[in-house]
This record gives sequence, structure tokens and C-alpha cells, in this order.
Amino acid sequence: MRILFIGEIVGKAGHFTLKSSLPDLIDDRKVDFVAANANGATGGFGLGKNHSITLRKKGIRVLTGGECIYYKKDMVEYLAKAPWILRPANLPPGIPGRGWGVYDTPAGEVGIICMIGQSGYPRIHGNNPYTYLPEIVRKIRERTSVILLNFHATTTAERRTMAFHSDGLVSAMIGTGTRCQTADAEVFPGGTAVITDAGRTGSRSSIYGMDSETEMRILLRRVPERSKDGWGDLRLQGVILDIGEDGKARSIESVDIPSKEEPNDPNGDGG
Repeated sequence: MRILFIGEIVGKAGHFTLKSSLPDLIDDRKVDFVAANANGATGGFGLGKNHSITLRKKGIRVLTGGECIYYKKDMVEYLAKAPWILRPANLPPGIPGRGWGVYDTPAGEVGIICMIGQSGYPRIHGNNPYTYLPEIVRKIRERTSVILLNFHATTTAERRTMAFHSDGLVSAMIGTGTRCQTADAEVFPGGTAVITDAGRTGSRSSIYGMDSETEMRILLRRVPERSKDGWGDLRLQGVILDIGEDGKARSIESVDIPSKEEPNDPNGDGG
């Protein structure tokens, strides 16, 4: 099975990049299944209902979230109706949505798990992801041995810890959370493909996908200001995974593809 996991989609620039680059990537690399982190797909912070539907129409089968999953009110209500959108599985019981699922592909079934770290999130508090993971894996293995974990966390230490903890439990551990692609994609001895951060899809010439001048003013002046989309150097980032029938990863390859189109706005503000 060949899986494409797309690094965090950020703002309108992320949507623009996917529209121009994703179809050819799927065809050229013969991808069986596409998943993506969409924690910043709506304005850079959260995921709205309409944007989630748009991303699904672009060919993304599963969207995962993070600390911003409940930022948009319409998504809070929509999560229960959308089994293809995953919020972190290690959040308190009884909240809207689901944290994992099993999905069909031309090459068989694949299980997807979404989890969140415990450091650096003052507005949302996840339970211990390391103790939750084995029980979720046990349930998914009743249907398939191909399992992908998206671990969304702020610190490299947490994501690297999860990489070692999940080795042999899942087929791949894909880190997200800092919107900066790391250069450490590898297959661990137990057959788990890992990367500390899959990166972001949108503007690379920006501050975490947002307009750099605006973000610098916010940090320097400490005066609240609405963030804007960044539009410089548009790229689709993520990883391509080859996974065997036994659920062991054969390979992991980082993806960093320039957008095939440029925005029409000569000032670089999109359009």
C-alpha cells in the first residue's frame, strides 16, 4: 500500500497549492490513499466545515486535527457526522467526534489514529497518549495491520518519544505541530516509518504559513492583530509511505514540491 500524508495545510495558500499540485502527485506516484493534517486549513487556525468538504473533494480521504480542532463552531457540530475527520483520540471521553477510524483503499484497509501531545497547549488538555495508543492499536488490528499514527505535538521531545514508543505498534508515526518539515524520515528497526514533523502545505517563505510582516508586528509590539495568509514560495510538503501486507513499513520518503501555479495577485496576497 502506498500512502501520501500531507503536512499541515495552512490557510488559503495551502488550498491553492493542493489544487495545483495534488492531482498530478497522486497519479505520478500511484498513491492508494491520501491523508492530511488540516489543523490550520481555515485562516491558519482550525478547520471549518466548508473547507473540510472542499479538501475531501480534492482527493484527501482523511483529515486530522490538533489543538485547533474545535476553534470553528460549525466543525464542533459537524464532527459527529464526518467519520473522515479525526480529532485527537486522547481527549476526554464524551466530546464530539472520533479519534481513529478504519478506511477502505484499493490495496486493502488502513487504520488512522490522531493524537495530541501534552506540552504547550494551554487551551486543550490531552490524556497520556502513550498509554492510550496500545489499546487503540489492539482494536484496529482486529481489521487491519496497516496503521498510521498522526501525533500532533509542540515539542520535538514528545514526538521523538512517541516514535520510539510506537515502533512495532504502528506502520508509521507522522509528527505534526510545528509546521516545519524535519530531515529525519526513516524506518525504525520494528518496521515503523517515522518523521518528527511532516511540514506544512502552503507558504514556506512565511512564519508558520502566515504573513511574516504581520506576525513580526504581533511579536514585537504585543498588540493583537489579525493574522494574514502567507503567499511566498508555495509548497506541498509531507511524506510518501510504502507499507507491506504485514503492516511493516518498507520505505518513507519526504515530499517537498513547489506549487505548479502562481497566485494571480502581483502583490503576493493571493487571489
